[in-house]
Amino acid sequence: MIEVQNISFKYAGGKRLVFDDFSLKLEENKIYGLLGKNGTGKSTLLYLLSGLLRPMKGSVKCDDVDAYKREPEILREIFLVTEEFELPSMRLSEYVDIYKPFYPKYSQEVLENCLRDFELTTDVHLGELSMGQKKKAYMSFALATNTKYLLMDEPTNGLDIPSKSQFRKVIAQNMTEERMVTISTHQVHDVEQMLDHILILDQHSVLLNASVQEITDQYVFEYRSPQEMDETVLYAEPSLQGNAVIAERKEDDAETQVNLELLFNFKTQSK
Repeated sequence: MIEVQNISFKYAGGKRLVFDDFSLKLEENKIYGLLGKNGTGKSTLLYLLSGLLRPMKGSVKCDDVDAYKREPEILREIFLVTEEFELPSMRLSEYVDIYKPFYPKYSQEVLENCLRDFELTTDVHLGELSMGQKKKAYMSFALATNTKYLLMDEPTNGLDIPSKSQFRKVIAQNMTEERMVTISTHQVHDVEQMLDHILILDQHSVLLNASVQEITDQYVFEYRSPQEMDETVLYAEPSLQGNAVIAERKEDDAETQVNLELLFNFKTQSK
């Protein structure tokens, strides 16, 4: 478990706090979707969780150890896939040989399965790949490390449409009861079908911290004609199919799939 307790943080020279008395708990066997407007601290939070940043106050503990201490036993259990990264100009197989010894649960089988799904091989030269291909190679290695905590910042940026589908497949195939995945993204439609839990950040606070099941128990997401709009509607947006609405779920209502974009707009506009 990763536990954030009453942290405050701002960047050196910054005028405002990114987080102020902020708390959060992340548990294993869940895929979290981390959402928020630009500047609400999504990427900063991932850096704090991985120990790359240290809070001014409060604590970030990974399995009861302060993340900022970057202890080897904790680093072996955390992998952060940043939105932007550089890879050395070498073959992927060489890169893997250098870094896999650090991760005791590394699996060559997982790597090769992920690469096959992404239509890559370990023979590829990292310096010759497009950014989208580099991201697929890097994410394949991240999954192959089998770390307990996998943090991903905008993982689908730069991926084409087939690759986004492949991304969802490789995450689902390599999810275990011991693993926790946190995905920070603006591309909500790329990931909404795979998430277990939704976190929506606002300045210094959490607007929503709920499981997908809790959300679908409370709300229905559907399209309604103007004649069907009633007092149960909590939020609505016009669309080509009619009004896209979030409404209170009644006892006899069927469960509907979460529309993350609609949910995000509802929570951020009605705060």
